[in-house]
Amino acid sequence: MKRILLTAFAFAIGATAVMAQSDPIATRKATMKAVGGAFYGEMGKMNKGETPFDHAKVEADLKKIVESAKALPALYPDTAKTGGDTAALPKIWEAKADFEGRYAKLAKEADAALANITDEASFKANYVELNKNCSGCHELYRAKKS
Repeated sequence: MKRILLTAFAFAIGATAVMAQSDPIATRKATMKAVGGAFYGEMGKMNKGETPFDHAKVEADLKKIVESAKALPALYPDTAKTGGDTAALPKIWEAKADFEGRYAKLAKEADAALANITDEASFKANYVELNKNCSGCHELYRAKKS
């Protein structure tokens, strides 16, 4: 089952790369939605105690986050600052090194979490820290919904 999920995800990343060339805003929105799904779907339910801890699901979601965090910086080219109903703030391009560094940090920490998570307690500790990456970046670089 894990192989099927990972193969499907690898295919999706490949398809994302092709789409990114033609519409980086739509691609980054879809990729961010996938990251959000990984964080707040099954893992979010596990963190809240709504569903039992499942190491295989956590591992699959963390791998999605790692791959997405590595792919996302390329989806913010200078030609995709506006349009497509983007919530990306101009500050992204003004502080590109910091912005890209935040994705690198997320990828590194999600990758480390893959090795560190062995049970529900270690999952919950890592989940909280990983989630801070997302909220911190959104505070600086994403327009607030009105």
